[in-house]
Amino acid sequence: MTMENSIQADSKPEPQELPWQEVVAKYRYPNLKSSIWQVVNSMVPYFVLCYLMYRSLEISYWLTLLLAIPTAGFLIRIFIIFHDCGHGSLFKSKKVNDIVGSLTGLLVFTPYFQWRKNHAIHHANAGDLDQRGTGDVWTLTVKEYLASPFKKRVAYRIYRNPLGMFILGPLFGLLISQRFVTSSSKKKERYSVYGTNLGILGIILLMSLTIGIKTFMMIQLPIVMVGFMAGFWLFYVQHQFEGVYWERHEKWDYLTEALEGSSFYKLPKVLQWFTGNIGFHHIHHLNPRIPNYNLEKCYQENSIFQSVKPITIRASLKSLKFRLWDEEARQMVGYKVIKAYRDKQVAASFQ
Repeated sequence: MTMENSIQADSKPEPQELPWQEVVAKYRYPNLKSSIWQVVNSMVPYFVLCYLMYRSLEISYWLTLLLAIPTAGFLIRIFIIFHDCGHGSLFKSKKVNDIVGSLTGLLVFTPYFQWRKNHAIHHANAGDLDQRGTGDVWTLTVKEYLASPFKKRVAYRIYRNPLGMFILGPLFGLLISQRFVTSSSKKKERYSVYGTNLGILGIILLMSLTIGIKTFMMIQLPIVMVGFMAGFWLFYVQHQFEGVYWERHEKWDYLTEALEGSSFYKLPKVLQWFTGNIGFHHIHHLNPRIPNYNLEKCYQENSIFQSVKPITIRASLKSLKFRLWDEEARQMVGYKVIKAYRDKQVAASFQ
């Protein structure tokens, strides 16, 4: 019996006993007032705090850096708005989603249409070992790592090192690599990249003429560093955690990937608010058309989602040691297993 069949009933079922498509369907409709309010309560505080950071330079740069922390929190909320627009879930109108998504893309340095395409691929292929490589965290299996040439192994170790993963990686990924089109980019995606680049350049020129480029960088860089690091950690832990689901394509299952391959990251309420309920990632992957402000309600009202074991902040720190996927053990592992695998290969060669 599949997981999908296990939640079906014969007659007059309770909501949580319906097929999962019907369970989540009623939560996928955005509320205009809620969406507008989220835009307001994210954008207004962000710009107010940016102004306060500017004024704090007259007092102490330490105060400026302190203010960068909550400002980065609101930048994460802006990214959630951008993210939901990319899924077409924040507003009923596709045009409004695209406009708001493109504008917020300027603040998070990300071309909307190109990111939307790559992120859709991520949602379609997450947890599929045969469909890796677009919109996800670079993950090799143990055997793939052992079979890789020396240069690739070095590059992988740099990438998976916490310094590379959470500091250099996010800065390079969002500030540099997002400035270029890809070989598969179509006209709309190319124009999205060019338009975002021109918009960012316009913002930099405007700030240079008003407050000065040095002042602008002193304000913007701490916000970007804190926000991008926290944001990438969220993305990382959503699919790189103890007990995560990975499967070869022929056995891969969408429902199982959502419930077992996407984490339920249980955060304190204040962090849950700043991250737009993205901790309910198992529900988000089940139906990305659900607006972020409906995710918790969907969780509370349906027991199927409550059966997913939550990951606390403390437990999530275990993810820092994960480097490779062990297909035999069916779990994320560190580099320590490499010696054991090499020993097995040597022993097998003598048999």
